[in-house]
Amino acid sequence: MNLDQGGDSETRFAEYVAGLGSVIGHVERTRPLRDYCMGLMLPGERKSVEPMAARTAPARTAAQHQSLLHFVANAAWSDEDVLAKVREMVLPAIEKSGPIEAWIIDDTSFPKQGKHSVGVHHQYCGQLGKQANCQVAVSLSVANHAASLPVAYRLYLPEAWTKDRARRKKAGVPKQIKFKTKPQIALEQIRWACESGLPRGVALMDAAYGRDARLRAGMTELGVPYVVGIVPTILMWAPGSGPRRMDKPMNNTGRRDEPELVSAKKVALGLPKQAWRAVTWREGSADQLSSRFARVRVRVGYNKLIPEKLSPEWLLIEWPEGEAEPTKYWLATLPENVSFTQLVDLAKLRWRIERDYQELKQEVGLGHYEGRGWRGFHHHATLCIAAYGFLIAEQATIPPSEPRSAAPVQVPPLPDDYRPRGSALAA
Repeated sequence: MNLDQGGDSETRFAEYVAGLGSVIGHVERTRPLRDYCMGLMLPGERKSVEPMAARTAPARTAAQHQSLLHFVANAAWSDEDVLAKVREMVLPAIEKSGPIEAWIIDDTSFPKQGKHSVGVHHQYCGQLGKQANCQVAVSLSVANHAASLPVAYRLYLPEAWTKDRARRKKAGVPKQIKFKTKPQIALEQIRWACESGLPRGVALMDAAYGRDARLRAGMTELGVPYVVGIVPTILMWAPGSGPRRMDKPMNNTGRRDEPELVSAKKVALGLPKQAWRAVTWREGSADQLSSRFARVRVRVGYNKLIPEKLSPEWLLIEWPEGEAEPTKYWLATLPENVSFTQLVDLAKLRWRIERDYQELKQEVGLGHYEGRGWRGFHHHATLCIAAYGFLIAEQATIPPSEPRSAAPVQVPPLPDDYRPRGSALAA
């Protein structure tokens, strides 16, 4: 289905919903599918089921609430099939500006009260920047410099949840879901992307994922090049040095067996002044974004490394003027002849996932779902991605003076006395 066709936005939205409806199962699900996606795109303080029901059917809010609630929380349609259809319809619009350049792995968090929402746990919450009660989901997005789209999305289920049969049953967690770390989920998503034949891109991720040697090794085995953030304490062999013990895999005794291993930070601080150069990578909101970088070829050491299989990688370091020491580090398995500017540009392209999550939360209510079950959590996210995908495809048709999230059809106004639960006005 080609969304880049004639007609107005309302016609294109109807065609988009028809495409999604072709994989949603029963035909009677098409109406709540349309209304749910519409509710996510309409202006509003909350994008949970009740206020969306009021906005999309103000004359029959109670019945609409039940319809949307059943559709998102209980109906057994496939998230994977719907996301595949979204990709089919939206990727051509993204690729009009150029081929897919990156696969971006990240996670996003949702602060929660109580302990009954599926996967909620006291853990690091990126939204709050501290340990807190929250849910965390891991995602994979495809991206180029013009746009990006989440193509895989999975709730991280803490180990305490995987062992709690009563909570699992109450939340409807499928039996096949076992405990996996976030990097393990990320590697599963990358493996799935390879098997699904998605347009290839360089894997990008921050240091929370990039520091995991098994994840990096797994990507290399899959033939997926990467540019990943790392922590400055990761050990490596600087240029001109390498492993001494070639007879067996490395173990976790580290520098006692390989005395020439040094930290990324030590490599950075030992570089000559001429290694550093200013690089500009893109236009910011007010000015061009530029900083000072150095790069050097290194070999990285980690537990169970087989020295004979060791290959050089790029170590990229950012040290802005005025800072006392380097601020960011990346490892990259890009070719040796990659340009300095391209290396920096790809490392910085990860900003697109931050924009994705900002817009998914602020524009289409990714964090507003109030149900507690596994199915509803993923259904709501899938529909948010579907709505977001339509807005991406529509972006070129929306005049610059209008908001990106302009609703594709007109809807009746809300009753004057309506106040959704969770609204400050209802408090």
